[in-house]
Amino acid sequence: MKRVKFGTIGTSWITEAFIRGARHCEEFELWAIYSRSEDKAKAFAEKNNAVKYYTDLNEMLSDKEIDAVYIASPNSLHAEQAIKAMNAGKHVICEKPVTSNAVEFKEMMETAKKNGVTLMEAFKSTLMPGFFKYKEILWKAGQIRSVFADFGKYSSRYDAHKRGEDVNTFKAEFSNGALMDLGVYCLYPVIKLFGEPKDVKAFSAIVPGGVDGAGVTILDYEDFTATLKYSKVGNSYLPTEIQGEDATIIIDRINQPRTVEIIYRNGEKELFNCELMDDDMYYEAREFIDCILNEKTESDINDHETSLTVMKVMDNARLQSGVLYPADKKILGEK
Repeated sequence: MKRVKFGTIGTSWITEAFIRGARHCEEFELWAIYSRSEDKAKAFAEKNNAVKYYTDLNEMLSDKEIDAVYIASPNSLHAEQAIKAMNAGKHVICEKPVTSNAVEFKEMMETAKKNGVTLMEAFKSTLMPGFFKYKEILWKAGQIRSVFADFGKYSSRYDAHKRGEDVNTFKAEFSNGALMDLGVYCLYPVIKLFGEPKDVKAFSAIVPGGVDGAGVTILDYEDFTATLKYSKVGNSYLPTEIQGEDATIIIDRINQPRTVEIIYRNGEKELFNCELMDDDMYYEAREFIDCILNEKTESDINDHETSLTVMKVMDNARLQSGVLYPADKKILGEK
């Protein structure tokens, strides 16, 4: 059995969650940890039983034992680190949002193609059984007329941010905010199901630091609209609805769908319980490793075109709302 040896970038909870999920794949092997802090790198490596740790990224990427790299650094660093890794011949799975903007992702796509390596956005929800279920029964809704998706989760760091403490969660320099960090969970499945919209309208509540604390993005598909609502400064408990002329499909949680219900116009109902592993980052790890083993440069599900379209829509929405990042100099034509 071929082992796929991983190096990881980032030592936050999400990297640990990825490692737990990936360990359900028998081909996965955690080889190395990278952090700029030696104390963090060493502690994280020991906790997760990695073989090595590095504080120099170039040194880790020159490690010939490493086949693939998982990137979970701040959004603003994704493109630079991914391109370095791919130029070193490593396959890359990069946390969502995959880059700061569409221009950066195009550069990543070109680099993956040039080096013949796998590049995949680490978006778990479209790889879960619940997504496949509501995609499978979508036809039962008939002509789609409206989509509503909502994901709001009060950030654990927002109170500290309001007190003026130096936290990274609400800083334009790190290319974050509600749309990028949470709204993408609403946007990605919609793009996967329906493709690129004809038009985009966006409205945001800006918080100190220059990013959106909450917002709404409306996608125009001519025959229907998709309304996406997201927040890092409030909690939401609303399900997602796909409303058609014949029936409405209700998804309990857009980011982790466990139940999918369809209610027909005559009142009849069908309920589907979708099993979901507790270590739910398994699904993205499984897909990525399968791509590597089958020598595919991209996933059939989390494909490059979907990621690019998501980034283009988010660029459009952010610019309308006045949320600009230092990385956006590329899309604005600035130097």
